[in-house]
Amino acid sequence: MRLWPSYTPRVVASLLVIAVTGCGRPEPPPATATLPELPAPEALIARAKALEIETPYVPPPGDPLELDAAGFATVMCSAVFVTGLDPDFAAENVGYFTGPVASRAKFGKPVIDRQTRSVRVTLPNGVVREARVFGSQGCVTLPKGQTTVNFTPVKVTSTQPDSARLPWPMGERTTSPTESMPPGLDGAKVRAALDAAFDPADEMTAAFVATWKGHLIAERYGPGITSRTPLESWSMGKSITATLMGMLIKDGVYTLDQRAPIPEWQGADDPRAAIRIRDLLNMSSGLRIRAHLDPGFDPNGRYPDHLFFYTGAVDTFKYAATRPVQWPAGKVGRYRNTDPVLANYLIRLAVEKRGENYLTYPQRALFDRIGIRSAVLEPDPFGNLVLQGYAYLAARDWVRLGNLYLQDGVWNGERLLPEGFVKFVSTPGPAWVADRRPIYGGFFWINSDSGYPIPKDAYFMAGSGGQNVFIIPSHDLVVARLGHYKGSLAGNTSVKKALTLLMEATPAK
Repeated sequence: MRLWPSYTPRVVASLLVIAVTGCGRPEPPPATATLPELPAPEALIARAKALEIETPYVPPPGDPLELDAAGFATVMCSAVFVTGLDPDFAAENVGYFTGPVASRAKFGKPVIDRQTRSVRVTLPNGVVREARVFGSQGCVTLPKGQTTVNFTPVKVTSTQPDSARLPWPMGERTTSPTESMPPGLDGAKVRAALDAAFDPADEMTAAFVATWKGHLIAERYGPGITSRTPLESWSMGKSITATLMGMLIKDGVYTLDQRAPIPEWQGADDPRAAIRIRDLLNMSSGLRIRAHLDPGFDPNGRYPDHLFFYTGAVDTFKYAATRPVQWPAGKVGRYRNTDPVLANYLIRLAVEKRGENYLTYPQRALFDRIGIRSAVLEPDPFGNLVLQGYAYLAARDWVRLGNLYLQDGVWNGERLLPEGFVKFVSTPGPAWVADRRPIYGGFFWINSDSGYPIPKDAYFMAGSGGQNVFIIPSHDLVVARLGHYKGSLAGNTSVKKALTLLMEATPAK
């Protein structure tokens, strides 16, 4: 995520320290030499205040240190049992977002139980928080004192042939990019871009993959990572939510402009009934929570709801659906997890209404159709997918999803997303434009502010810790960079160097 559009350089520097120490836990921004001229926090706060609806704020329940322990246990569980990292390496380098460094220092060493495939973290007061693998659903944060989940795990399998026998992009069989560089590219600069993505060593890039016109042109992995390793992606999963919603819109189940049919909002005179599906996708529902990317966020205040969706071990759909309004729908753009969580709530309602299994739906409806085999989508203890952060995919699979958007929602001649949907997600949301921050579309960030050295019409998936998939239509490029959290700042500097070289290596349309 990018913090700099609404913060001064001095505040950005302070927030970087907070990200490491764990006080407030904001996501670090990419390093940048110059900051765009966008509204100061005071202006954003003043505009929002003028539109605010007076409703009470009820903070999330639970002790913050216990919530940090739950987050740490889950991150460690996924790192060890999904990604396959060494436990000591994982404890040092991944997932600071929900298990900050300052809190980790207060816990005992995580107990990795390979027999039960679980991780337990013990607090100084003896309280134990645990995350455990539940088959294809990956790791789930268990409620305190509970040893199982409140849903029936299901096996998720691909119906497609063995990917090792199929050529790219539906399969894994490829020739080396350096041996099959398509004509029209500057191969030396492509290779230089690949080197830049892994330099210096402390950037901790785990994977870097680039395609041009769908052809693999650059690919490299860090130690212990392969083309099939599912990696932490954090908020890049929001773009999966957009894709699943887009497919349901194409099926005629929903429309962008309809009011979101959340069951909890159907009471007489409920102001939340005015929230449209497009408002959710544009991060402009107006629901009241505390989120660390809010202008004026106080890192010393109560535990932010934005993180509680990961660490609370509650029914996240119900929690989001019971938040009150803060602003009229579609008027104020704020990066808050209520909106992707509620979009996923609508996806579950639609899939189950059709008599289909919700947990297998993403693989059946989307992933199988574009060659994705590595996905592990983790739910909360009630079987609700935590796609706003707990989606683990290999870098090649993220590139496949990016290419679906580069191709305007069409794959192998079949339209998967409705006409106009790609334009919608890659166009700044009206509420963000009204705030003079035209940097967010439909669960995709937009490079309107030239935050990256790529064209302004480029758009991208972004996740905490330096996870990105860039879609650059004017150069026919899709670029994925995933890395271990500790190296996020150096990694964001490296990826900018790599993108600069790729711009020079590929011809513009």
